[in-house]
Amino acid sequence: MTTRIAKFIAQTGIASRRMAEDLIVSGRIAVDGVVVDTPIFFIEDGSVVTLDGIPISKDGVQKLYMFHKPINTMTTTCDPNGRKTIYDFLPQMYRGLKYVGRLDFKTTGLLLLTNDGQLARKLTLPSSQIQRTYIASVKRGQKINLDLARRGITVDGITYRPMKIHELANGDLRITVTEGKKNEIRIVLRACGAPVQKLHRISFGNIELGKLPVGKIVEISQKTVDALLKSL
Repeated sequence: MTTRIAKFIAQTGIASRRMAEDLIVSGRIAVDGVVVDTPIFFIEDGSVVTLDGIPISKDGVQKLYMFHKPINTMTTTCDPNGRKTIYDFLPQMYRGLKYVGRLDFKTTGLLLLTNDGQLARKLTLPSSQIQRTYIASVKRGQKINLDLARRGITVDGITYRPMKIHELANGDLRITVTEGKKNEIRIVLRACGAPVQKLHRISFGNIELGKLPVGKIVEISQKTVDALLKSL
C-alpha cells in the first residue's frame, strides 16, 4: 500500500498537510535515506521517513515542549512580510513541531509546541477553559476601570469572559484568562483605559515558564502533561 508523503507526515501529527509540503520542498524530508523534494511522492509501507535525519512515524510518542518566545517574532512557519518567526530560534530538530495557539508579535513568554496535531487542537479548544496567566505592563490613565474586565465586557460586538486581575506592587497586572481569543487582553485592557505596553505569558495550565531563557526550548515531563490533560 502506498501513501502520499505529505499525508503521511500530517498523520504523524508533526505538521499540517500544508506545513508538510513546505518541509518537503525545503529538503528536510528523506525517504529511505534519499531526500524528497516534491510533495507528489508516494511511500510504501515500511519506508523509513526522516525529518532533519530523525525518523518519524504515525505511531510516534506524543511530546509537548515549552518555548520562551522572544519579542518581535511571529507565531507562524513563514511571514510574508519577512519578519522573524519562532522557527528562526528553534534548532533544526524542533522545526517540525506545531505551536499550541499563538502569541502575537509583541507578546513574549511561554509558548507550547508539540509533535501531536490532535493534542494542539485539544489544548486550544475554548471548551477546555485552560487558565493562561500573563504579566502586563500598562499605561495608566485617569479613566482606568479594571472592574469592567473583571466582570466581562463586550468590545466591538465581541463578548469577552471575566478576567482575573491582580494589581502588583510595581504597578503591573497579573492577568488570568481561560478563553484565548485573539489579542483579548490588549483589546479588553484598552477598553478599560489601560492600554498594554508589554505582555508576557508566564503559565499555561499547570505548566510554568519559570527561568527558561529567552529563545530556549525544553521538553515537558510526561507527568506534567498527564496532569494537564486530566484537568480538561
